[in-house]
Amino acid sequence: MSQQITNIAPFAHFGTDAIHAGQEPDKHSGAVITPISLSSTFAQVSPGVHYPGHYEYARTANPTRDAFEGCVAALENGKYACAFGSGLGCTTTLLHMLSEGDHVISVDDVYGGTGRYFRQVAGKFGLEFSFIDLNKEDEFKQAVREKTKLIWLETPTNPTLRITDIARVHNWRKEYCPQAILIVDNTFMSPYFQRPLDHGADIVMHSVTKYLNGHSDVVMGVCATANEEIYKKIKYLQNAMGAIPSPFDSFLALRGLKTLHVRMRQHQAAGIAVAKYLKGHSKVAKLTYPGLEEHPQYDIAMKQMTGFGGMITFWIKGDITQARQFLENLKVFQLAESLGGVESLVNHPAIMTHASVPLELRQKLGIDDTLIRLSCGIEDVEDLIQDLETAFSHVTL
Repeated sequence: MSQQITNIAPFAHFGTDAIHAGQEPDKHSGAVITPISLSSTFAQVSPGVHYPGHYEYARTANPTRDAFEGCVAALENGKYACAFGSGLGCTTTLLHMLSEGDHVISVDDVYGGTGRYFRQVAGKFGLEFSFIDLNKEDEFKQAVREKTKLIWLETPTNPTLRITDIARVHNWRKEYCPQAILIVDNTFMSPYFQRPLDHGADIVMHSVTKYLNGHSDVVMGVCATANEEIYKKIKYLQNAMGAIPSPFDSFLALRGLKTLHVRMRQHQAAGIAVAKYLKGHSKVAKLTYPGLEEHPQYDIAMKQMTGFGGMITFWIKGDITQARQFLENLKVFQLAESLGGVESLVNHPAIMTHASVPLELRQKLGIDDTLIRLSCGIEDVEDLIQDLETAFSHVTL
């Protein structure tokens, strides 16, 4: 096993970590930017005797990937990180820490792809799942079993932006199922606005595809932890299962991290402005944004988050007809899946990202034909609001 890159000690501020943590000038050339290491294999001085760096095979470890992992570990206030070929590749690998018959408690309002994997794939291989509202202690107590080994939390959730108190779930875990590992999907907030490890999580994971990379040109996943024993298990599985990212994708994602703090500030500025615009609009039936005091878990957001991000969910008045009228007339907001890029995106979860969620659960969670999810990019906010205004003008009630 290659050693985790060691230059991850946090600097005084987040932005400095984002640019420097896990990275040093190249020892041979002095290059300031981490090179793309494309070699699939690495020479050994003698059998089992490695060159400095302990590299042997690119699936096991790669210098470019190591730099990215080291940077993420620092940003999440952890000690170790492992990167994967996608967010779901990360999720799949993490669940392989479990054994047949083990039980997972998951937030019910989980990302559609995660829920699909849990229900339709992992559930066929001896793992059992309970999907509950992790804001309710009675539901948690009732869900716990002797073989509950993992708790999967996503906060804010996708797409209804429900917020869960990480520290409270951690305390419930200690009381009712101390053997369970607590994993938090931090994709929507990024470590700039939320650090789950600081609130009791054992592992924090991201779809790097979103905010961490930030430019809609990479599909990757990553997880971080401060627990060495957990890290060794994940690192073993990363090598054994092989769901790794390419060196080039690792390079692009590392480049993306360097502007994460700057981008997240602008995402939030746009999110707040757009949320205020939508709040009073005559064609909006309901709106949810963590930065509005009306959000049902606003007090939790204020406690565990340092910002509110660029994700907004609202329900348009009418039905699927009005939703289509709105979506088909946006120009700056591009109708596409994914989120977190520099460009603004709009999504219809019931038909797009969450179509695999069972209909009855979608109805329970409020993911209906009128729900629209916005990912506010970093364009000039005046243009974003004008784009929304133009689209609303095409909506007939």
